[in-house]
Amino acid sequence: MPSTLIVNARLVNEDREFDGDLRIESGRIAQIGTGLAAHPGDAVVDACGRRLLPGMIDDQVHFREPGMEYKADMATESAAAVAGGLTSFMDMPNTSPPTLDAAALEDKYRRAAGRAWGNHGFYMGASNDNLDAIRTLDPLTAPGIKVFMGASTGNMLVDNPDTLDGIFREAPTPIITHCEDTPMIDAELARYRAKYGDDIPAEYHPDIRSREACMKSTQLAIALARKHGTRLHVLHISTADELALFTPGPLIDADGVRKRITAETCIHFLRFDRADYARLGHLIKCNPAIKDAGDREALLRALADDVIDVLATDHAPHTLEEKARPYTSAPSGLPLVQYALNAALECVHEGSLTTAQVVRKFAHAPAQLFDVKERGFLREGYWADLVMIEGTPITVQREDVLSKCGWSPFEGTTFRSRIASTWVNGQLAWDGRMLVGTPNGKRLEFAR
Repeated sequence: MPSTLIVNARLVNEDREFDGDLRIESGRIAQIGTGLAAHPGDAVVDACGRRLLPGMIDDQVHFREPGMEYKADMATESAAAVAGGLTSFMDMPNTSPPTLDAAALEDKYRRAAGRAWGNHGFYMGASNDNLDAIRTLDPLTAPGIKVFMGASTGNMLVDNPDTLDGIFREAPTPIITHCEDTPMIDAELARYRAKYGDDIPAEYHPDIRSREACMKSTQLAIALARKHGTRLHVLHISTADELALFTPGPLIDADGVRKRITAETCIHFLRFDRADYARLGHLIKCNPAIKDAGDREALLRALADDVIDVLATDHAPHTLEEKARPYTSAPSGLPLVQYALNAALECVHEGSLTTAQVVRKFAHAPAQLFDVKERGFLREGYWADLVMIEGTPITVQREDVLSKCGWSPFEGTTFRSRIASTWVNGQLAWDGRMLVGTPNGKRLEFAR
């Protein structure tokens, strides 16, 4: 593999910004410094002062394979991710069939080999009847175990109290949870359906999938984690109410002690609120629901104040035809990976976050939380997963969307930063205009 020398970059890493150069050899970061000299045969890239970040690690995506390849698959969605500066992803288990045992887990790794543009890990799913598979899971094969404690598709809603207790007691990896209380949601849905039938206005989605339903389920997950000393990561926090349940502070403190219970929010909760349903309707219908402007503002503060530890996408594509259905049959989820980093950097332009905080929440923290080996940082010896950012505007247009579903909730939005280049395992994969080369993603390794 040819070596690459990136010079005159503004490196952003571990809460620092500094000018320097970075050399890539054999797919890894070989040297970070200033005034580095090119070796014979080096490809030299002049960053011209542009920011160089570690590639983002998205710990929450739904790439839909196997079973729903008509709207997404590992090749198309990982291509969109790399175009957006996301060099590693962790994919959810609610596929068809669901990922509920070791064989299904390995099938997904097999499918990704040679097709995924980014590095990849796959979660084991939990159901009411797969506790034995969870108990015997090799912790080196999955980032964690996904528990749907609220409504889910297929055989993945875990609502048996004894099963939940057993999962939290015996899980050999971190548990990640989707927290919404299904009976509360069902009761609200019935109430709105009685008034509107199937064509409930989208603006009532955050009332049906209410903040109370989120709060009740999150409280249950935290209680179980504290009871058993489980490492728990609560996904896609959408309300200001839930923030009081989490302890502020760094993910890993000065003594090297890591938080046992952590929280995550998603980019769409930072860029949209209830007012946007009038314009976008089911295009921003997702679970948990996008809620009020006050929640959006509180989530931004919680990221900056280290109450929320991780930023992710919950990328979950559906076709436009599916999204055009009436409320009760229009699926929840939206495609986000291609423009998530642009959207996060918009928070920097607005003064809510710093670039270093975006890097910490979207790259460092997922690597630390899930014990990802040698990724997520600009460190010598680590894999060269890199993204270069330039401060020129980009307007999202439908024809530029790489996700198979072919649309983005950000269409028409002008971002003030664009992705200039993305390297995966030392190889250029995105040159700012198009994909380069062939898929080069590797199976994620976990240092446990």
